[in-house]
Amino acid sequence: MPTPFNRIPAERVRESNPSIWVELSALASEYNAVNLGQGFPDGPAPRFVTDELKKIAKHPELTCAHQYTSGYGHPKLVKELSKWYSYLYQQQVNPKTNILVTVGAYHALYYSFHAWINEGDEVIIIEPAFDCYAPQIKLAGGVPVSIVMNFPDGGTNASQFTVDFEKMESSITEKTKMIVINNPHNPTGKLFNRMELLKIADIAQKYDLIVVADEVYEFHCWGVNKMIRFASLPGMWNRTISIGSAGKVFSITGWKLGWAIGPDHLLAPLKAIHQNCIYACSTPTQLAVAMAFEKEWETFHVKPHKSYLGGYLPEKLEIKRKKLQKMLVNAGFAPISPQAGYFMLANYTHLNTGFRISEGFEELDDYSFTKWLCREKKLAVIPFTAFFANIEDKMRNTSFVRFCFFKKDRTLNDAKKIMKKLSK
Repeated sequence: MPTPFNRIPAERVRESNPSIWVELSALASEYNAVNLGQGFPDGPAPRFVTDELKKIAKHPELTCAHQYTSGYGHPKLVKELSKWYSYLYQQQVNPKTNILVTVGAYHALYYSFHAWINEGDEVIIIEPAFDCYAPQIKLAGGVPVSIVMNFPDGGTNASQFTVDFEKMESSITEKTKMIVINNPHNPTGKLFNRMELLKIADIAQKYDLIVVADEVYEFHCWGVNKMIRFASLPGMWNRTISIGSAGKVFSITGWKLGWAIGPDHLLAPLKAIHQNCIYACSTPTQLAVAMAFEKEWETFHVKPHKSYLGGYLPEKLEIKRKKLQKMLVNAGFAPISPQAGYFMLANYTHLNTGFRISEGFEELDDYSFTKWLCREKKLAVIPFTAFFANIEDKMRNTSFVRFCFFKKDRTLNDAKKIMKKLSK
């Protein structure tokens, strides 16, 4: 008789729970719902980007396009990223030592935590926060410390989400090693202003902290709202790992290409993991993204308002933001107008619908509403409480759900038809 298999997984993964994205994506698919939940554009990717990949595919003889490339990033891509971010940070970014290309921004975050966090190290997270931060920190042996932003009752704009900096500073102990900042912010749509960023910089400097700046929505700003990259602040280049994403920049999330940018001493440990993990990312997609950046640069650095990233993209986002906001108001939601990104929160608790909270039901109210909306009305959104780690904070924030407005017009129009019927 064979010996029975009774091994158990490593302790670090035993408490891992199914991702909210997996659960709700499956639900949306099961009920064929209009999906305003997941954060990806469902329209065509920019033609000038996909055309570059098409050109590459037509030349199978190109070794530089179809075989292993440099482990830390395709030479042409790191050259382009160096040019762009040297300009954006007003800081010389060395293509060979200051850039690491990764499998999406997720991967860059994972490396950042695993390369720098030891068992018991504490990491400050500003909440609500993207739901991968805390699990990745725990996998690395760290302890997430949540600083929940304040928001006034009846607030209508994402700028009203504010950080209690006194609480942040009082939460720092001798074990605190890192702060994670997401700007522009998911899920709120907040764009941190210079004063707020400088306060975080002062705290990082005072307590010798590493800053992981998740800035994947850096080009998703419109109107008077201006993006300030954390590494560009005085003295912050030396202690910041900046995270970017080609998927977000060029609306090609399925290409799964991201990067970490920072000084040699911060990136070297990330590279040590990378070379023994995947070694190198996809060559043709790296080359195509590099060529797209090269093409975009021709206009962006001369007449940004005429370029895709400085003109077309923000204008498109603002139009869609206004459209969804109007739809939500007309349906009875109370939306919070975002400053940047492509997400919008909305309070659903005053809707005159058939949804009722079940007494004694242990599921959080926003989860119940999200599932009801998907099953009964065929509209998929994300519950706000998914962006909080502690149950106490979740319980205080059950009145909102998150919508993604970067969708094609047909999708938004389909959602509009559903919303019109919500109160009937």
